[in-house]
Amino acid sequence: MSILDKLKKNSTIKDTAILKDSHFFTKKDMIPTSIPVINVALSGRLDGGLTPGLTMWAGPSKHFKTAFSLLMAKSYLEKYADAALLFYDSEFGTPQSYFDSFGIDTDRVIHTPITDVEQLKFDIMKQLADINRGEHVIIVIDSIGNLASKKEVEDALNEKAVADMSRAKQMKSLFRMVTPHLTMKDIPMVVVNHTYKEIGMFPKDIVGGGTGSYYSADNIFILGRQQQKEGTQISGYNFIINVEKSRYVKEKSKIPVSVSFDGGISKWSGLLDIALESGHVIKPSNGWYQKVDMDSGEVIDGKFRMKDTETADFWKSILTHKDFYDYVKNRYSVAATSIIKDEDITDAIEAMEDYE
Repeated sequence: MSILDKLKKNSTIKDTAILKDSHFFTKKDMIPTSIPVINVALSGRLDGGLTPGLTMWAGPSKHFKTAFSLLMAKSYLEKYADAALLFYDSEFGTPQSYFDSFGIDTDRVIHTPITDVEQLKFDIMKQLADINRGEHVIIVIDSIGNLASKKEVEDALNEKAVADMSRAKQMKSLFRMVTPHLTMKDIPMVVVNHTYKEIGMFPKDIVGGGTGSYYSADNIFILGRQQQKEGTQISGYNFIINVEKSRYVKEKSKIPVSVSFDGGISKWSGLLDIALESGHVIKPSNGWYQKVDMDSGEVIDGKFRMKDTETADFWKSILTHKDFYDYVKNRYSVAATSIIKDEDITDAIEAMEDYE
């Protein structure tokens, strides 16, 4: 028996395996959404998407955090006909009509109201302990931003006006406990959170809830927004997904997404900015756009206004071109490169031994 076989046989952990055979390190399940730039934010690829583990959407109020979370849940439920959505609700700002607008069958949603961090921790751990690998569940928590601790609630009931020092500790405990279950059982969990401004001359957005989420999360996105206007009327928002942390995408990347009041999330949003960077689209004059044949370098198909670029006909030839796919992947994804350069320093080491 080899030492490898002996170590594997003697382990008391049933999932112990030689690394190359371990199902925890095989290709991860990836669920693409219907919005290409959301796939880019999640994976660095146009055809990528949501993976098991913790993904967090953070930002101020009314920054579409819940909507992005439900978009991902909808994609998961579409991929797996037997899947269920476990929805933890602390804000009660998501009526059934909101699920309906995303095409989510509410018969497949378990709605669990929560009032404090400990209640969430106890319930979610009980659920995770009873889920087996291969069972399809996606978890959404909306939200942890304003979720109180049990002590804070009890102090209020007892009319105690003391500072609560337990919330950050309980939040860290929550994420520490759920993280291995998410990975080992291939469960994606999407969490909505709030941000606050750092004190200083140039304040930046800080994700609430302490360091627990930072340590555990695979993805943390901080949302910013700008108004869209038609004349003097606000017609929607241009959101910027700021990649605060990611295991798959270059951190500090900024990915634009457009949302209009009458049309919802634009399927093609963000692509125009990327195509202008890559050279697949040019802007010959203000307000006009033209496609470029990257094989010949010639301008093709005439001129388009911005609203006319938001069609499948406009994007099909670009999205199916390998150069554009490769540009996006190289621009956003984290490359797997060698940590240590393969250089032979045997002679130098032998020379050092002569110093002894």
